[in-house]
Amino acid sequence: MACDALFQPLKIRNLTLKSRVMMGSMHVGLEALDNGIEKLTEFYKLRAKHHVGLIVTGGAAVNQEGSGGLGFMMIDSDEDIERWKPLTDGVHEEGGRIALQLFHAGRYAYKMMIGQDPVAPSAIQAPINPDRPVALSDEDVERTIQDFAQGARRAKAAGFDAVEIMGSEGYLINQFTSPATNKRTDRWGGSFENRISFSLRITEAVREQVGEDFPVIFRMSGLDLVDNSTTEEETLQWAQALEKAGADVLNIGIGWHESRVPTISMKVPRLKFVPVAENIRKVVSIPVVASNRINDPRDGAKILEEGNVDLISMARPFLADPKILTKAKEGRHDEVNTCIACNQACLDHVFEGKAATCLVNPEAGRETELTLEPTFNQKNILVVGAGPAGLEAARVAAERGHSVTLVDEKEEIGGQLNYSKRIPGKQEFYETLRYFDVQLRLLGVKVVLGHRLSHNDSLIDEADEIILATGITPRVPEIPGVDGDHVASYREVFDGKTEVGKTAVIIGGGGIACDLALFLKKKGVEEITLLQRGKSFARGIGKTTRWTTLMELKQSHIQMVGGLEEYKEITKEGVVFVLNGEEHTVKADTILLASGQLVNNTLAEKLEERGKTVHIIGGAKHALGLDAKKAIYDGTLVGRAI
Repeated sequence: MACDALFQPLKIRNLTLKSRVMMGSMHVGLEALDNGIEKLTEFYKLRAKHHVGLIVTGGAAVNQEGSGGLGFMMIDSDEDIERWKPLTDGVHEEGGRIALQLFHAGRYAYKMMIGQDPVAPSAIQAPINPDRPVALSDEDVERTIQDFAQGARRAKAAGFDAVEIMGSEGYLINQFTSPATNKRTDRWGGSFENRISFSLRITEAVREQVGEDFPVIFRMSGLDLVDNSTTEEETLQWAQALEKAGADVLNIGIGWHESRVPTISMKVPRLKFVPVAENIRKVVSIPVVASNRINDPRDGAKILEEGNVDLISMARPFLADPKILTKAKEGRHDEVNTCIACNQACLDHVFEGKAATCLVNPEAGRETELTLEPTFNQKNILVVGAGPAGLEAARVAAERGHSVTLVDEKEEIGGQLNYSKRIPGKQEFYETLRYFDVQLRLLGVKVVLGHRLSHNDSLIDEADEIILATGITPRVPEIPGVDGDHVASYREVFDGKTEVGKTAVIIGGGGIACDLALFLKKKGVEEITLLQRGKSFARGIGKTTRWTTLMELKQSHIQMVGGLEEYKEITKEGVVFVLNGEEHTVKADTILLASGQLVNNTLAEKLEERGKTVHIIGGAKHALGLDAKKAIYDGTLVGRAI
């Protein structure tokens, strides 16, 4: 499918964008690392090469109390002008255009990180922050407006092509706009007109500083998704007021960070929130940007062809594949490494204070480290195991010029990803498997499926080096009766080798157990109970998605019983266990085991006995805490090391 609509130029004041796609703002945390500016510059330069219309940086705080945390971008000093010039120069050298996002965290700032109390329109604590903010005085509000304006001046002087004012996602400007967080009784609160005056004054002050030729984008909240907040009617009026105040483009954000409604995880249907932007476009005459869960350029082109918005924003898809637009322009859609909205290496990393990267593309954020050099010593490489670790190892080794054979006893590539793709709301994993399948074919990897490798196999004889990526084996807990006919592992269920009755008990409460429960519920199992010794369910799932999994389990009426002191036995009727010193029984037709994994590296010793060089990666090396993110990272490292 042609995506011509993506590549129509758009002029905004003195700036002409070469495509209708914005790379949305993401905090990636690279600037906090050693040689951080160089790392961040290379990160943006790589993406600037590939037809993106405008890159928007992560939020740059306009003053110290507005910082998002340690190492976040800042634009509160004239010293920052010189600091960011290498970044803008680098992007311009690649033919790209870049905007700085003017940012203030408001009550989302952490006292421990900014060294002072966070500030807000009113002293109302955010549910996701342990610190109660201090209400800004009238004088402080005026100063903050000028801080935004001076930040814009500095951004222009540093060579940025535009600025974006961050007024969405529940940050300071959004907090002023919402009656849920603005309880002021002065000129900055109360009526709707007073509540939006902070955002309008900032827009006007920014325009005054940057002049008439410089584009000013305003990222406004199109839908707060918090109780008692801005209404739809008020949101439309706010958009019209922002246009009058001097905004050139409205970029529509969805949801606050404290919202209890998923907005960007893979469980959110693609394009779900596009209509919000389309409704705003009906009431203004300036360009409007649609965002959230747009991860396929073909979908973006369709949105633009309908003519109800003017641009689309994709953020994390550029983490997953910097070349996404080049591939779209050339019709190479099957080659796109699609963002699966897993959040595991981007948002979860940021919330943990780490630099962002990407589960499906571990090179993201590591552009200065994970370079791909061609081999000068071509070898025959045998990769055993076609799970995520083996797939990435085979891809990278082949791309470097090695002759690669990939073997797996299953009839399809993917390993445990084939279980994940079957979970309700996790169908995006099909995209990852499609990407690897296409890449292996293009790179000439010989794929041998349905073949169980023995230690004297001819494939071993032909190999110079062997990568063992055989994954994990499910752990069988030591419980009397665990060998019963009605007991099976999660793997047997996903492989279709076990029929599950109308009632089931799952022993385990981690990510796999939770996925299994949701899978069985979709299949029609009526009663499901999760049992575990620990008290915290869905452990191991990242902070930004764990709560949605727990919410889904509760909405599906799946019972969760934690804190068990002992499993007494598994009987034909169910599971007998001890909780709070008392013996209990949960009856079930089927008992399923999802209580951990063990490494599967039994082949390694036999291969080494034959004098083979063996590299053990993924679940074959470390089953505890293993996930697809770590497995793919293991694969990319060994593929570069050989």
